[in-house]
Amino acid sequence: MQPKFAYYLTHQHGLIRRRQVLAAGMTVQQIATLVRGREWVVIRRGVYTTRAHWESLDRYVGRPQLEVWAAVLQMQTPHIVSHDSAAYLHRLPILEAKPRLVHITRIGALGGRTRHGVKHHKAPVRTERIEFIDDHPVLDLPRTVADIGREHGLRHAAVAANSALRRGVSRNALREAVAEMRCWPYVTVPRLAVEWADGRCENPGEDLTMLMLKQLGLGLVHAQFGIQERGRVAWVDFRIGRHLVEFDGRHKYQRDADGGYADRPAEEVVLDEKNRQDWLCGFKLGMSRVIWSEVQPDTWDETQLRLHREITDTARRFGTSVDDLAPYVIRRRRR
Repeated sequence: MQPKFAYYLTHQHGLIRRRQVLAAGMTVQQIATLVRGREWVVIRRGVYTTRAHWESLDRYVGRPQLEVWAAVLQMQTPHIVSHDSAAYLHRLPILEAKPRLVHITRIGALGGRTRHGVKHHKAPVRTERIEFIDDHPVLDLPRTVADIGREHGLRHAAVAANSALRRGVSRNALREAVAEMRCWPYVTVPRLAVEWADGRCENPGEDLTMLMLKQLGLGLVHAQFGIQERGRVAWVDFRIGRHLVEFDGRHKYQRDADGGYADRPAEEVVLDEKNRQDWLCGFKLGMSRVIWSEVQPDTWDETQLRLHREITDTARRFGTSVDDLAPYVIRRRRR
């Protein structure tokens, strides 16, 4: 690799532009050979990276980030990275939108257009909302949460708002960003998401499960409910009345080497989970489990119906008061 190529790749987030390659002396045919031979990957028209760099990036954050930087590298009009793209640069966990576009905001009246995979938003921006990542202007986290909610709807807004709270952004900061959008289209979506968000949820799967439970309207949703007796302690993601709801992510059952956090074989984890559920239900509590595939748009209604049935069945059998569990309920927040 020529020294110039290494310089560009190092200073441009692992990217190199076609014009830079040609200026360094490589021919169009040589570029085509590198792409066909899978040594280089086309990130967008006229921008490349090496296969090794692309494959080193995870598909949820690293690759979307690179796509943002590739678009920025080609852009000539003044802009601020915003919406989903700002979230990726901030490394804020969000739901992936389909199609996945690069979003930029240009200061001006409301409106926008999409060209070549880049959505251009025109909107007012306060200067204090602008931060810099690698010397490039990016909208801050509170504004990003509000923008995502207006753009994609309540599911996306809930995950973004919860992720921001987990990051340490205050609820008031999120409220202020939404308040700046008074009378903007769809602003009621992020407004509701900010009020419903709970930083005690630990991941996007739990965020969506909480949203689902709140939409059911069957009672107050308590996050991170704990029970202890004779030295045994168990925490559950959510409680409504006497019914417990647990989101089961795949990572719970995977070893560290496979991206999870299990320290023993999966069958042992499953057995422990069964014993834990049996112990909890011994307090006359009902319990439901939800997995990732059940909180997707095409399964959302079906899962809500199941949870409604199971929660109301628990209420019919055991009531809704947990006053009798006072000696066992953990009052401190889960660390």
